[in-house]
Amino acid sequence: MSLDRAGSRIDHLNIAVPDLATAVAFYEPVLASIGITKMLQIPPNATPNQPTAMTGFGLAGVKPYFWLVDGGTVGTNMHLAFTVDTREDVATFHRAALDAGATSLLPPAVHPEYHDDYYGAFVQDPHGINLEAVCHRS
Repeated sequence: MSLDRAGSRIDHLNIAVPDLATAVAFYEPVLASIGITKMLQIPPNATPNQPTAMTGFGLAGVKPYFWLVDGGTVGTNMHLAFTVDTREDVATFHRAALDAGATSLLPPAVHPEYHDDYYGAFVQDPHGINLEAVCHRS
């Protein structure tokens, strides 16, 4: 029996990007390809502790959990992986990312160095973030 490796205790994640408009233009179609939608846009200075604009993505009707924050610097070795349900979803994500301007790092494939059913694809977004879609099922 295969383990369910899809769970996470991360509630939400903010990633600073140097140009929010460019990042949103990239992420919106890429994330939509795996069922994640743009849900919320917060203007700059909406609250005293939030001086920059933010855009939140998540599962429609649930909540935004992935946030892009304007005017920041991408961290060194930044990597973000999205869990998907099927291996075809991994391929769909990879194609959508390339169509949106990503650079392919690793095409969809099994990565047994992680575990026997680890199927992922890796791309680099326009700001240098290493993105991945991964399916943990055969």
